[in-house]
Amino acid sequence: MLSSLHVCILSMFFCLCINAQTELQNNSTLVNVGVVLDLDSLVGRIGMTSLSLSLSDYYSIDRNFSAKIVLHVRDSNGQIIDAAASGMSLSLLKDVQVDAIIGPQKSAQSSFVIGLGNRTNVPIISFSATSPSIYPQTPYFVQATITDEAQVGAIAAIVKNFRWTQVILIHEESDYGNDIYPYLMNALQDVNARVSYRSIIPVAATNDFMLQELYKMKTMQISVFVVHISSSLASKLFPKVKEAGMMREGYAWIVTSGVMDLLYSLDSHVIETMEGVLGVKPMIPNSRKLSSTAKRWKKKFSQDHNHGFSQAEFGLYGIWAYDAMWALAMAAERVQFKEQISSLQNTSTNLFDVEVSKTGPSLLQALSEVTFQGLGGEFHLVNGKLEPSYFQILNVIGKGEREVGIWTASDGILSERDVNVTSSSSKMLKNIVFPGDSIVVPTGWEVPVSGKKLRVGVPLAAGFIEFVKVGKDPQTNASKYSGFYIDMFDAVMAALPYVVPYKYVPFETFNGSSESYDEMLSQVYLQKYDAAVGDFTVTTKRLKYVDFTLPFAPGGITAIVKNEDKNIWFFLEPFKTSLWLTTMALFFFTGVVVWILEHRLNNAYRGPLAQHAGLIFYFPFMSVVYAQREIIVSNLARLVVVVWMFVVLILNSTYTANLSARLTSESLQPGTNLKKEDYVGCRNGSFIYNFLREQGFNESMIKTYNSSKAINEDLSKGSKKGGISAFYSAKPNANLFLSRFPKKYRTIGKTISTEGFGFAFEKGSPLVADVSRAVIELTENHRLSDIEERWMKDRLNYEPDSIKKITLTNFAALFGITGGITTICLLVFIASFLYKNRDFVQRIISNSSETSWSKARAICKRFDQRDPDSFRSSKYQEEEDGSPNKTGNPRSSTVVPLSTMDSNDENGDTSPKSEHALVPNHQMRSTDHDHLHIITNV
Repeated sequence: MLSSLHVCILSMFFCLCINAQTELQNNSTLVNVGVVLDLDSLVGRIGMTSLSLSLSDYYSIDRNFSAKIVLHVRDSNGQIIDAAASGMSLSLLKDVQVDAIIGPQKSAQSSFVIGLGNRTNVPIISFSATSPSIYPQTPYFVQATITDEAQVGAIAAIVKNFRWTQVILIHEESDYGNDIYPYLMNALQDVNARVSYRSIIPVAATNDFMLQELYKMKTMQISVFVVHISSSLASKLFPKVKEAGMMREGYAWIVTSGVMDLLYSLDSHVIETMEGVLGVKPMIPNSRKLSSTAKRWKKKFSQDHNHGFSQAEFGLYGIWAYDAMWALAMAAERVQFKEQISSLQNTSTNLFDVEVSKTGPSLLQALSEVTFQGLGGEFHLVNGKLEPSYFQILNVIGKGEREVGIWTASDGILSERDVNVTSSSSKMLKNIVFPGDSIVVPTGWEVPVSGKKLRVGVPLAAGFIEFVKVGKDPQTNASKYSGFYIDMFDAVMAALPYVVPYKYVPFETFNGSSESYDEMLSQVYLQKYDAAVGDFTVTTKRLKYVDFTLPFAPGGITAIVKNEDKNIWFFLEPFKTSLWLTTMALFFFTGVVVWILEHRLNNAYRGPLAQHAGLIFYFPFMSVVYAQREIIVSNLARLVVVVWMFVVLILNSTYTANLSARLTSESLQPGTNLKKEDYVGCRNGSFIYNFLREQGFNESMIKTYNSSKAINEDLSKGSKKGGISAFYSAKPNANLFLSRFPKKYRTIGKTISTEGFGFAFEKGSPLVADVSRAVIELTENHRLSDIEERWMKDRLNYEPDSIKKITLTNFAALFGITGGITTICLLVFIASFLYKNRDFVQRIISNSSETSWSKARAICKRFDQRDPDSFRSSKYQEEEDGSPNKTGNPRSSTVVPLSTMDSNDENGDTSPKSEHALVPNHQMRSTDHDHLHIITNV
């Protein structure tokens, strides 16, 4: 009896609860939400199952809801126009008057729907439209997904990790495929890589079209491909990739999340063709809730779709759809639905004439503020879309995928999945299997399979055969290539980590114009050549249409001129003629004034007229070297001399400084003594031609040359004789030219800095980076130095003197004047001596019994004796003036009679044989002609 009572009470309690719950549900506001999906597609069916499961789970947990979402599903059938018509016009906006729409499924469909959503203030929520270009169109479009722009950073990190510099982008012809290109291009540019070719595949492309496009890309040098297509198109593309022979060792393929998330849905034979492919997709953190939900989802999916898609998994699109519906349900609870749109009746027949939602803005605001821990991680909308966090880097192996790394925007590539220990995680990817079951990292560049060798252009007129020489084999008539640059290119290509077949091709259209080098490089841009070898200076203009390697030879522009050291009057150049004449006049005037001021007071300024004239010129000129010895006794004369010495000091210092500057200025100042009216020259086809034009030289004054012989001839002539005054050349060429003519020419001015010589390759060629590394390697191990030594010896390193040496010709005139005056004075003195001693000389010469040597000794002994006339005149003057000697005592003299000498004159012996007699001074007036008196001061 008691047990029956308990059962009765419990039954009544449950009835009351059920009635209360029913009454609460009846009082809840219904929120109409439209769903526009392609229910025939895998993503559409996955999304539909996730939406219904999420809604069921939400209301099973929160039974005290005040707003209940009711789904109104419309099938877009994969057609863009049907999605807009059925989803927005009659079924949803006009008839149902929905508060929000989930969908549409594809980016192209979204572009039609979001415009109407913005017009009616109805939020459009998509969990599968990942195109980054949709969002900016309207604030009423919510991307509850991670857009494609977020994954380009992970792709760029993979490219950077393997040091690839170029990739080929393959994408489908749709909004989904097209919109990723600018984002990928910018991301690759940040890691010094770029998209070298863009292949667009139509959504309905045939197998023949795909094969044709693949074969086209196969002939290119790039072997790294980034694929951004739908999974359905991927199932047709990759079998053709395998068929084209592009899924082998040396190739690398990277696919985006659209393929990687649905990889399991592809046929097994398609997955087998994708062996070694790398892929990226957003990472979903593991959790118990995710595991239990995935099991229930899979069971529900099987119940909802009991035929087809038996291998469906609860992937990214399913998780994003689940979280989007959960967020919408939470937002609906926060909005007070006081009046439903359905209470308004719209009888308009206009397709786009619909009412504006009153709850849409509030619902959008509430949705943007929702934050919770969803199955895909933290759900929080930023600017109307989910914030990206981590991306998985996956490797297709066998029939599935394997995680080889994690990428984050802040930390880059990590090998650990546990994001909580990223600080200690390795910055490298795990072992990867590349196409062809290879573990060798592809180089990113492959030899074209067409069998053609790399075509390397070589200029026929390279100027110096030591650099590049193109000849003919007399037996085969085939072109032969040699020279420093040829051997250097051969060594660099041999140092690459892979074999690159190539052949040299002469540039046969060398027309002799100033633009010929640029024309040759333009042929590389036009793909007539794959590369070019020669003395090509790296310039900004040329970098616009070719890529250069790192310079293998130094740069710089040097001017070469002829040595002009023939000016014998060079020492007169510091002063102008007017200054020289004025200085000479001032010299004479100063001498005259000093003589006048000292003549009456100073014995040194008295005497014969000839002595006075000599003193007038002697004194001022000796003051130039401060060697005057005459005593100045007049104060006025002293004043004149002081002023004159100051003038001499200034003149001397100015002359010395100016002369020194002239001897060095030509080596320190660019273009010294060159005028714009002078003819100048440069190499034919060189960029220096434009450089000279920029420096102000007229085109008619610039000559171009192809051989060193012609350069030598015109430089020797000079501008006045139809040649050139200077030749401008790159430093290596200039040094080689000067080494041939080291005494004939010299450089002037400072070397103008430019980039060096580099090998030119087709724009975007992946060989540039590898060849540049090979240049550095060969430079460090001195291989390039050995090649240079073999061809150039010391020529390429020839360094002309930076300071011009002073030669004898610089002072030939000065030395000539000095030597001439000295010689004339000597000849005059000798003539005077011979004239005064003519009787003695005639007797010696007429004596036939003596030898020539004895006659010469006799004349020299005669010359060694003092002049009696000059000596006697001096002594007489002292006696007349009564001037004492320096000690204040009367001067004494020693007289030596030469009677014995006279007796031996005929024998040539003029030495005295009698004893010296000491005589008083008054006896010195003797006029005896038989004796020659030698007077010596005591």
